[in-house]
Amino acid sequence: MCGIAGEIRFDGPADAGAVRAMMGCLAPRGPDASGLHQQGRIAFGHRRLKIIDLSEAGQQPMVDSELGLAAVFNGCIYNYPALREELSAKGYRFFSTSDTEVILKAYHAWGRACVHRFLGMFAFAIHERDSGRVVLGRDRLGIKPLYLAEVAGALRFASSLPALLAAGEVDTAIDPAGLHTYMSFHAVVPAPNTILKGVKKLPPATLLTVEPDGTRRQETYWTLEVGPRPEDATLTEADWRARILDMLALAVERRQIADVPTGVLLSGGLDSSLLVALLAHKGQTGLKTFAVGFDAVNGVEGDEFKYSDLVAETFETDHIKIAVDAARTLEALPLAIRAMSEPQMSHDAVAFLLLSQEVSRHVKVVQSGQGADEIFGGYHWYPKMVGSTDPAADYARVYFDRDHAEMRETLAPAWLGPDYSRDFVESFLRGIAAQDPVDKILQLDTQIMLVDDPVKRVDNMTMACGLEARVPFLDHELVELAARVPAALKVKGGGKHILKEAARAVLPAEVIDRPKGYFPVPALKHIRGPYMDFVRDVLDSPAARERGLFSRTYVDHLLADPDGTLTPKGHSKLWQVALLEAWLQAHDI
Repeated sequence: MCGIAGEIRFDGPADAGAVRAMMGCLAPRGPDASGLHQQGRIAFGHRRLKIIDLSEAGQQPMVDSELGLAAVFNGCIYNYPALREELSAKGYRFFSTSDTEVILKAYHAWGRACVHRFLGMFAFAIHERDSGRVVLGRDRLGIKPLYLAEVAGALRFASSLPALLAAGEVDTAIDPAGLHTYMSFHAVVPAPNTILKGVKKLPPATLLTVEPDGTRRQETYWTLEVGPRPEDATLTEADWRARILDMLALAVERRQIADVPTGVLLSGGLDSSLLVALLAHKGQTGLKTFAVGFDAVNGVEGDEFKYSDLVAETFETDHIKIAVDAARTLEALPLAIRAMSEPQMSHDAVAFLLLSQEVSRHVKVVQSGQGADEIFGGYHWYPKMVGSTDPAADYARVYFDRDHAEMRETLAPAWLGPDYSRDFVESFLRGIAAQDPVDKILQLDTQIMLVDDPVKRVDNMTMACGLEARVPFLDHELVELAARVPAALKVKGGGKHILKEAARAVLPAEVIDRPKGYFPVPALKHIRGPYMDFVRDVLDSPAARERGLFSRTYVDHLLADPDGTLTPKGHSKLWQVALLEAWLQAHDI
């Protein structure tokens, strides 16, 4: 719903100019309004996308002088009407109909524990006027971003990394661990790290309390446990199907709350099709759905319109198809790269940007199907984990873009350090309770990969167009339910078995039994013509050569044989290298 920014200063008044600079960078996230609140050493800024309470009463930063609290908030609390009723019964008086005000009152009523009551996606900052304390929070699954930067005498925060850069004083040196995980762990840089030494991100499900003297306390308020529960031992597959479909239907219904029209991003795959079907079964009519397609390259199809058309016709949606030719895709690349909070190599970033540009002309809110593969075992590597005696090694073999041996060939010697990526995965797996190797990897992907790859990409590209994306599969109650489903019911039949079987109650078999698709942008997998010119210009630029991140021998090898150097997931290693350098250059690093 917006972009937030702020400065917490420890040596004098806050720098309102720095916050304004961050707000300027965040303008696309909130094109409808802006506001700034400064009180001594605290300054909060906000860019608003009006979705709930369209009046000026819902404006942010929101200050409640009676309670002595001020807040900025990005996201949506889907159960805010119920919380409002509960708080009203306690005697709280409301001056708006916004979920932001519910957050303020909830914090006053229940303190930091208020987050346990929130159903939604959120990143917020709350300032206590009388104590001077500031509390920063992020939702359980990291759907909404929150970046942090230490500068001389202050801590700054913002909804995007580039916003922090806009305020200046940030250490933009490359972080070696971030570089390694970007190049090996499929562009995933796990929190709190980023690609830059001077910028961190608040981990999901985390609260950070900052006292006036700079003392900090960080706490994790929610943890996920993937694996069977003794109390579920008697449940049959039919029981799981029913529970999943009921919970998903509730999650979808929750995400329809808005004071503006909503829609669905419909790829034609199982996940987005399920959202449409469940809305239709709830009686939704005239639902707007949107699909995007691209030119085929090297025999790789660039659209799945035949499937999205089938779903749209079945449920009589108001369906809009967006066909994007190669020239428009190329033209959009620089904008997509600038919209990335961190470098993201997946081809579909530009697809989501182009789709979002069109969708935002029709609606301000869409539901999207991200998260289903990670929580229900839909990817091809999960069945390969069955019976694994070394999940970290087996996962690295099927998921990592490069092993550490290839990293030695990839990076210039000055940038090569330990095997950060493999070390991270091994440490994570040692620290969780899951016993089944499939459950272990599902938990890793849900808490780490999902947050810093597909979820981040969708947030960045939709919000760059003033469009809010909501993800029902990441309703934390659905995630907790999915975590309890036996691994065998997820990976059976190649993956996502239990969700497919649940879907048979509402979807045509042609949609459920089709081959798994992705969001294809063939021109960024098989790089040709002007795309190759773009890549060469980036990698041959003086900035790239001076930076010297990569072995020139390795770069020349990729340029000579781009189709022969794909990752295990089928992505272009050449594009991955070029994208990182293009992102750094786009942000003047």
